[in-house]
Amino acid sequence: MRVLFLPIAAAVAVAATPAAAKTISVSAATPDANEKLQEALILAEPGDVVELGAGVWKLTDGLSLDVDNVTLRGAGVKDGEGSILDFSGQQGAGEGLLVTSDDVLLTDFAVLNTRGDGIKSKDANRIVYHRLRVEWTAGPKETNGAYGIYPVESRDVLIDSVYVRGASDAGIYVGQSKNVVVRDSIAKENVAGIEIENCYDADVHDNIAVQNSGGILVFDLPSLPQQGGHNVRVFDNIVQDNSTPNFAPKGNIVASVPTGTGVLVMANRRVEIFGNALENNGTANVMIVGYRYPYDDAKYQPLPQDILVRDNVHGKAGFAPAFPGGAEMAAAMGGAIPPVLWDGAGSAVVNDDVGVLSLGLPDVSTPQSEAQPSPADLKGDAPATLPGVTLPASMEAKVQ
Repeated sequence: MRVLFLPIAAAVAVAATPAAAKTISVSAATPDANEKLQEALILAEPGDVVELGAGVWKLTDGLSLDVDNVTLRGAGVKDGEGSILDFSGQQGAGEGLLVTSDDVLLTDFAVLNTRGDGIKSKDANRIVYHRLRVEWTAGPKETNGAYGIYPVESRDVLIDSVYVRGASDAGIYVGQSKNVVVRDSIAKENVAGIEIENCYDADVHDNIAVQNSGGILVFDLPSLPQQGGHNVRVFDNIVQDNSTPNFAPKGNIVASVPTGTGVLVMANRRVEIFGNALENNGTANVMIVGYRYPYDDAKYQPLPQDILVRDNVHGKAGFAPAFPGGAEMAAAMGGAIPPVLWDGAGSAVVNDDVGVLSLGLPDVSTPQSEAQPSPADLKGDAPATLPGVTLPASMEAKVQ
């Protein structure tokens, strides 16, 4: 595993920028720092670096960036030493920072206590989130912003060495995007630590997801512009002690995630879960389920298909299953259900040397109250191993 989270205070030069590129420095001590920072983001030109001075920035309004090939660089993420964008006094309900341009690097700063999402990017291709901290400092609360790191509808997304805590939906969320890498990051005390939703070709690896309600989620949902999520690899992660009571606002899809879930796959195709350390997740280390909610979308496919679980290390799990009837099942099985839980829908292969519990719901329309639980090992021929995600060299160069 690479270095997971290493705040660095020093700013470094951006390579391969146009000859006319410049650095625009903004100080946190400026009385009108909010206005000056937004002005710098507006006036920046392709190749420019907007440099955040060290200190605590007391911001009342959200920020936005819509210029291509801009770097927003701080002095680090550590309190007392870094560039800390504090939105505790934010007047609107929007995100702290919104990016809508391509080839952007966000690095070495913290975003705290936004009323809405922490950092969001939309239709922002080749975006890099690097060495960032997004946190709601009062801990898990329903009134916290929904998402910490939130790229959506983009191609080529890299999230590297970020820390997110306290999101009321997902700490790190990537939605409706293609060619995605989430690595070397920490998600703690969120509802969902890391969520990949309706994405094509994603690698989630070398992360730590601890003390969330659910550690890592791979979803495909109906009625979204991009559907048919597929080719997702979840590997070499530490997914442990995801025991925080679910604090998502009622009505959110993640409000249904049982507390104590390690890795949850819902209605995706070709998902490979391997090489992870899974332990102390009270409901299950791994769950594989169909989408069992009403929907009005003729194109939607609600079954998980070609899911492969292999070569993971499983510790204690299934001792506090937080779904209807779970406690009774655990009691009947001697105090815990098996580490892998499958609702019976779709197709899955589990080649880990652990027990698997099938809830016997092959048809997603079957009410859970009519399920007939039965042990199953699901072992068999594995789907073809998925290829890894390759990002443009220009993106990788930015985090070296």
